[in-house]
Amino acid sequence: MFNRSQGKLESRQAGSVSPGGAGQVAPAAPPLAGRRPPTPSLEPLAASEFTFDHARHLIWRAGFGGSPAQIQTLTRWGLDKSLDMLLNFEKVADEPVGPELFKADVIRPRTQDERDRQRRAARERDEDTLAEFRLKVQQREREDRDQMRRLQQWWLTRMVETPRPLQEKLVLFWHGHFATNYRTIEDSYHMFAQNRLFRQHAAGKFSELLRAIIRDPAMLAYLDNNDSRKAKPNENLAREIMELFALGAGNYTERDIKEGARALTGYTFRDDEFYFDKPNHDTGSKNILGSNGGIDGDGFVDAILRQPACATFITTKLYRFFAHDYPTGDKPFDAAAGRVIKDLADRFRADYDVEKLLRRLLSSRHFYDGRLRGEQIKSPVQLIAGAVRSLRVPPRDLGVLTDASDRMGQSIFFPPSVKGWDGGRSWINTSTMFVRQNLMVFLLTGRRPQGRDGLADRERFDVTSLLRELGDALPNAGTSASSKEQLDALCRFVLGTPEPTGRAVLDKFIADRGGALSEKNLGDALLLLTAMPEYQLC
Repeated sequence: MFNRSQGKLESRQAGSVSPGGAGQVAPAAPPLAGRRPPTPSLEPLAASEFTFDHARHLIWRAGFGGSPAQIQTLTRWGLDKSLDMLLNFEKVADEPVGPELFKADVIRPRTQDERDRQRRAARERDEDTLAEFRLKVQQREREDRDQMRRLQQWWLTRMVETPRPLQEKLVLFWHGHFATNYRTIEDSYHMFAQNRLFRQHAAGKFSELLRAIIRDPAMLAYLDNNDSRKAKPNENLAREIMELFALGAGNYTERDIKEGARALTGYTFRDDEFYFDKPNHDTGSKNILGSNGGIDGDGFVDAILRQPACATFITTKLYRFFAHDYPTGDKPFDAAAGRVIKDLADRFRADYDVEKLLRRLLSSRHFYDGRLRGEQIKSPVQLIAGAVRSLRVPPRDLGVLTDASDRMGQSIFFPPSVKGWDGGRSWINTSTMFVRQNLMVFLLTGRRPQGRDGLADRERFDVTSLLRELGDALPNAGTSASSKEQLDALCRFVLGTPEPTGRAVLDKFIADRGGALSEKNLGDALLLLTAMPEYQLC
């Protein structure tokens, strides 16, 4: 069982905690108009062009960031080997995610003996026995909520520690795409099983994942397909598969939804396993998206996959998650991005192979174009996992981290609706910026707006080792370099640019304190850097 210490979930008030009066500043929307559009070329970036900055961009987008040493390793490997290590994650040793990690029987069907006893107690008006059953149900529900909190912390820990960052990033993508909320499911093990399903199919065939999702107990319960009956089909799952999961609005009709719902009758589950209730399945002839016959759930999926809109829809969502928001409203930019999406979708349609699509995108000149780098707002989970992975700060208290992620707008396993999270600019507002900045202060120092982490003195952030590592990774950044050269390198690593908007504030801050990057000055410099708008971007 996952039993990592969860610490204490705390409610924290927002407050300014940055040195030098930097304050909380939301990243400004990049001025798109008038700038050159990115190249639409999907030709691979030349090996000689793959630099530290390109490797940094890759590990942030195809993972959750990396330390200077990790970025330098990718730089030394080159683009092809780096992509091999990221995409062929099955070859990278990792702790197995087995079904035994969490308890499957917290929420379970009643046994025959329990059903008999409860019926007898109801018949005999035995209130003591009925109260005992109600109490056991309440105890199981409390235990399941506790397991759900541990599940959140377990997955956040995986995102921070995994040697397979792209696999875990894809699990997060599919979780937001096939969004399912625990509050509706009320079965933590079903959420865990769905998480394992996404991990199994992370970079595999979308066609296989879509067939698996119509058999997933969490999804079947979330969209009420377990309540669908042959005489009265429930349309929720059929509708969302076409609108949100595979085709997009406008690419199907209401008739397709009704016929799809008939195809999915009988698709239910018993306890933790998919169950095909054959007597409840409508075997009659159906007409779905131009396909005719006695179509079942797999036939419904096949009809969807034959639609050209399916490959375009999934390619667009993957592009937005890994490359850039689309559309932006900037016509030249959107034209270039649209060409890339069309070219990727045309090939994706042949086999729905996610690994091939991502390899082509993540190796392309388009992906590394300057207009796509440092332009994506970090999600709360990306901010947390990226800070720990890249800066090597201690994660401190998992309960505080999951609580902060929730208050920043992204509580994993609790997406706001079947649409998932909107992302992008929706992550940033006055309230979430306070939480974002206070979170970074907590990770860097252990300080909170109210009190201090009890283990802060024992779990100190070693800032000098980070600078030494940066000096090994970048020329003119070692301990013998000038403070300006070291600050250039630090800004380049932390923010993706040596000249952030607050560079003058940073230079003055260091100059006022003697001009040297001492351990104290370096720590405070990182507090300033992580308070800058560019730190919210990757």
